[in-house]
Amino acid sequence: MSVPLNIDQLRHRPPRVLALGSHRGSIQSILDFDTLVGHKQPSIAAIIATGRRSERYFFGGREVLIPVYPEPQDLPVEVVQDTGLILNVLSGRRAVSMAIAAMEALPQIQGGMAFAERMPERLALDLRIAADLHQVWLIGAASIGLLIPGALKLGPIGGTESRQLIENQLFAPGTVAVLSVSGGITNELIHQVIASGHLVSFAASIGGEHWPLSSPAELMLAAEADPATQAIVYTGELGGTDEHEVAALVKSGRITKPVIAYIAGRAADLFPEPPQFGHAGAIATVAGESAEAKTAVLRDAGVQAPATFREFLAAIHQLPGRVSEPPAAPASADQLLHSRRPSLLATTVSRDRADGSVEIAGRNLLELASTESFAVIILMTWLGRSSISPELEAVADFILRLSIDHGPYQSAVINTMVAARAGQNLTASLASGLLTIGPRFGGAVNAAAATWLAGVRADQPASTLVENYAAQRQYIAGIGHRKYNLHQPDPRVAEILRHTEPLESRPFTDFALAVADTTTRKRANLILNIDGAIAAVLLDLLHAREGLSIEQLQRLIEVEFFNAFFILSRSVGLIAHYFDQVRIDEGLLRLGPDDVAFIEP
Repeated sequence: MSVPLNIDQLRHRPPRVLALGSHRGSIQSILDFDTLVGHKQPSIAAIIATGRRSERYFFGGREVLIPVYPEPQDLPVEVVQDTGLILNVLSGRRAVSMAIAAMEALPQIQGGMAFAERMPERLALDLRIAADLHQVWLIGAASIGLLIPGALKLGPIGGTESRQLIENQLFAPGTVAVLSVSGGITNELIHQVIASGHLVSFAASIGGEHWPLSSPAELMLAAEADPATQAIVYTGELGGTDEHEVAALVKSGRITKPVIAYIAGRAADLFPEPPQFGHAGAIATVAGESAEAKTAVLRDAGVQAPATFREFLAAIHQLPGRVSEPPAAPASADQLLHSRRPSLLATTVSRDRADGSVEIAGRNLLELASTESFAVIILMTWLGRSSISPELEAVADFILRLSIDHGPYQSAVINTMVAARAGQNLTASLASGLLTIGPRFGGAVNAAAATWLAGVRADQPASTLVENYAAQRQYIAGIGHRKYNLHQPDPRVAEILRHTEPLESRPFTDFALAVADTTTRKRANLILNIDGAIAAVLLDLLHAREGLSIEQLQRLIEVEFFNAFFILSRSVGLIAHYFDQVRIDEGLLRLGPDDVAFIEP
């Protein structure tokens, strides 16, 4: 461990944890611990996994969504800057590569744990080297984590059931440190310390691998440095020389707090050949690694090291500092003991309150309708935010007004008119028009946003993008117009672009204009059109004013967020054409022979 584990520092810093892998039992137990100790928000900031974009958990009595990202480099800026711990519940080789990727991605990282068993020794060494390089402490492998009662739960340590957390009084900080190479024994020792009338200052599961990422000696020193810890309870096992290092620390005076230690594995002496016990490191290949030899070394250094587990538990009961009466569980414990059934569906858009009021994006609908514009309410629901910047509001409102209608000649309007004249109702006629919106009509805004984002993300020269499209004989979405050209520009484009002028940086607008500058040298009508302008301006304002990362913008493109403005606004125009056709009432549209050309097969 290149950086000492500072228990007291962790005790006084709100935890923010990145989970590497999805392990529902561990994550839910951490959130239950958060509730029990009064944390205002879940300590799990995000999960690295595949297959979905969020996972639903309980935080107290309510359900919350924890965001999921494929790789650490996909994390948004706020998670990257705020996260200091990793919960690594991945297996084997992936546990190592992902942990190293997380250390590289998180500048504020302090430490973490590794749950995986049987981690290849070469990879464990690679992980240890990476931790030293990034000045990070790690516990594991084959560890169930680190626990600081009242402050931090990192892993399934202490139990995964809420009742275990309450019965073991993990909401109340104490004075006895619990250290063990075995995960199961770690939890048992926590229970035994509580049963003896003491409280736990912190507990760490070292893991039973040949080369632990943090040795028993290093964790003993962490306990020695912790001002809350008054005594140390430790269990080890045959194999290795870790206890020799602990004994040397006690003899030299670097560990002064009382230590009670039990070394398991005396039964190995009954076999003619050294047997392999459950953990990878639990095999004594030389005399000094036997349970009997390590117990003797600890005793010689002054450590209380009983020969049997029964005597070990009795010694724990004799420790000073017993509490006169168990601490009362906080009121939040009731929420954890009640049956919690996951809801069928989850939403962040709206809800009915118990008093009958309605909330939109977490704000009272009546208040919103009285104080905010329609554009703000739309953006709040679409982006899942409780507030919107004035600049984004202004351009969204302008886009929505501008896109209501652009003449009766488009396919969506024609389909709506035909359906209305056929006697269809408003819903059917509107749907007939909306169903024509796609790649060839109305879908260009989203396609243009994807082009501008890809170009800026790759730091690609505009000329290169144009040549690549030309070589593939593809049109560039957001470029070109049948009516307008370089000499007769589209007046709507200039009005849209005006909304980015106050920005200190507008990379997407600048890139789109650079592409248009290249294409208009080839042909005058290959200008930046209204779709391309809307896409560029929305990207810049979402990035600069709403703080959306490149990855978040990419997700908006994937769900066709940018096309939504056209669809919503044009729906108003289609409804208008429906009403218009009903008023005119010309009856069913019939085509004559002159309206359809028959082509010989």
